[in-house]
Amino acid sequence: MDNQPKNRISRKGLTVWRLYGIIETIILALLAIGAGVLTYFLDWPVWLYAVYAGIVVLFAFLFIYLFPKIRWQRWRYEVREQEIELQHGLFIVKRTLVPMVRVQHVDTEQGPILRRYDLAEITISTAATTHTIPALITSEADELRGMISALARVAEDDV
Repeated sequence: MDNQPKNRISRKGLTVWRLYGIIETIILALLAIGAGVLTYFLDWPVWLYAVYAGIVVLFAFLFIYLFPKIRWQRWRYEVREQEIELQHGLFIVKRTLVPMVRVQHVDTEQGPILRRYDLAEITISTAATTHTIPALITSEADELRGMISALARVAEDDV
């Protein structure tokens, strides 16, 4: 793709997404352990233990290592006077242009894990949809929120 948006999200976002993957993997591992206990008591074939373990290992590889890496590499954004351009995706790369005249409000969000890594995400709302820019440094997110809000007001005044 030519002319990709120039800004990337924080590299700390990669760490946060990997942490989410670890949490999801732990939940899946607990479910696999439950299935193993059920397998034992119902006297099902022993090879099912290998299947459960294989699923957990594959899930861990995909959601802790591979998917966060690809997601971080593909996530880009750029804020211009007339529009906001977003590019993201795992297997299918999606590029979105959000006209400033359509922006209704801009929010920043920061949960406990994002706060731990000094990150926040911006949510841009239009009449029809919402768009999110994840994993920005908190100060950068606040600055970007103010800039988008000001540009949206200027664009609205011009109409």
